[in-house]
Amino acid sequence: MRVGVYPWLALLASMLSACQTPPDRGQPPPQDAAWFTDAASDAGLTFTHVNGMSGGHFMTEIIGSGVALFDYDNDGDLDVFLVQSQGPSTLFRNDLAGGVLHFTDVTAASGIVTKGYGMGVATGDFDNDGFVDLYVTSFGTNQLFHNNGNGTFTDVSKRSGTDISGWSVSATFFDYDRDGWPDLFVGNYLQYRVDETTKCFSPSGAVDYCTPNTYRAQPSRLFHNTHDGTFTDVTARSRIGAEYGPALGVTAADFDGDGWVDLYVANDSQPNQLWLNQHDGTFKNVALSAGVALTAEGKAEASMGVDAGDADNDGDEDLFVTEQTGEGHNLYINNRKTAFEDQSARSGLASASLAHTGFGTAWFDYDNDGWLDLLTVNGAVQTIQALAQAHDPFPLHQTKQLFRNLGNGRFEDVTARAGAVFTLSEVGRGAAFGDIDNDGDTDIVVSNNNGPARLLVNNVGNKKHWLGLNLVGGPERAAPQRQSVGRPFQGRQITGARVEIIRTGSPTLWRRARADGSYASANDARVLVGLGDSTEAPTIRVYGPDRRVTELKNVAIDRYITVTP
Repeated sequence: MRVGVYPWLALLASMLSACQTPPDRGQPPPQDAAWFTDAASDAGLTFTHVNGMSGGHFMTEIIGSGVALFDYDNDGDLDVFLVQSQGPSTLFRNDLAGGVLHFTDVTAASGIVTKGYGMGVATGDFDNDGFVDLYVTSFGTNQLFHNNGNGTFTDVSKRSGTDISGWSVSATFFDYDRDGWPDLFVGNYLQYRVDETTKCFSPSGAVDYCTPNTYRAQPSRLFHNTHDGTFTDVTARSRIGAEYGPALGVTAADFDGDGWVDLYVANDSQPNQLWLNQHDGTFKNVALSAGVALTAEGKAEASMGVDAGDADNDGDEDLFVTEQTGEGHNLYINNRKTAFEDQSARSGLASASLAHTGFGTAWFDYDNDGWLDLLTVNGAVQTIQALAQAHDPFPLHQTKQLFRNLGNGRFEDVTARAGAVFTLSEVGRGAAFGDIDNDGDTDIVVSNNNGPARLLVNNVGNKKHWLGLNLVGGPERAAPQRQSVGRPFQGRQITGARVEIIRTGSPTLWRRARADGSYASANDARVLVGLGDSTEAPTIRVYGPDRRVTELKNVAIDRYITVTP
């Protein structure tokens, strides 16, 4: 995050967007109703993040915080965990009934008590008991909460060996050695002490928040799951400790198509890292040679949020990274075997995002047309001078942006048509993506720094056809089976698997089961596939992390099914 907010950048962004409008591959959803509406208040999802700012311009105040979507009670709908900085975090149970959303604060009954200055959250079933656990990062000491399967959680941070201290933001559970047990990567940010804060200034000469280059980066950590409820720190052995930067975003995916999960780390104002899995417990950083460490111009930018997904429907994982105002977000297209091309400018995303600082983001098909779109949750990290001159008490707020994938390598900024919630100017940070009302399209929960949480309910996606997949495994492998949404499942939820959706009359689609990505947040681990206007019953192939392939033919659409690979 750097100083560099100038009025001409916003004008330049609008001019470039106007002259680079790509041809449309089809009409966006009709505007008979708002595409997204904020249902947080009506649904009882009442939460306000508090950063505790006191005028000292401490960097910790402006970084958090995240949010998780996960089904903690295995009742078939997504619950919400919102990370708090000043005070305890909050768990909301989803009491979805008849399509009507209602949330109940069950924090006290759950036994979850967060103690640090909260930053982010990761979800994963680390002990393979069929119930999703929580890992909460903080400025302080991180905490691992074991889901007991009865609505309660136990703090097992110290026993598990994951109670590291410092400043952690994003984390992910991923099975890097393919032994069936989720390992844990923790992205650490800066070596920072509140009592040793450096005084920094804005271009106007006023005291402002510092840039990350004012402080040294803190090494990230990799933990190996030892199958007994504990983890072993393998940061040095894996070689991930050999190179590091101020990590803010992380996503795990098989970028080179070799069947082993790799890791991409978004660093703040330092080169990003692409850690290729070497199949022997070690990793190799190939970001520079792969073209994803720097921009096409050779610059290290202020990377915050990140996600991997097949943006061009060619079967491999592409990368999207959010950046700071004046830099423009970055799109790296995978040309197979980890040779990426920076298509930020060509896609139209760079120019359209110049006036924003992005954090939470994800590839998701908001209109279910079969092409992955993008949403960015925005908010500055250094004072916006126009807001400060207007005596705004927190002059960092910006609006969100929604980009529609046109299917030709270009993206259209459709924010103006997305709904009134997109006109709210807030300090956006975390964003978790998932089908929170189980109606077949992707909704978003947004965590705003020092502001209220938002629940963006999708009103247009389910007007197209879709298919939802819940991938579940367990100690004993059963034959492939299906079950309707809402029924509890047995076994652990699988992430890291890739899904091939084969259709005779339409292009084949590829999606990935994942809970990570975005910024300091955890997403719905189910796979939701938009099928457009096609009514064909597709063939589904699931490629598990252990290379096992499961095939289902003539799969019924417009519903969720559970698959046990």
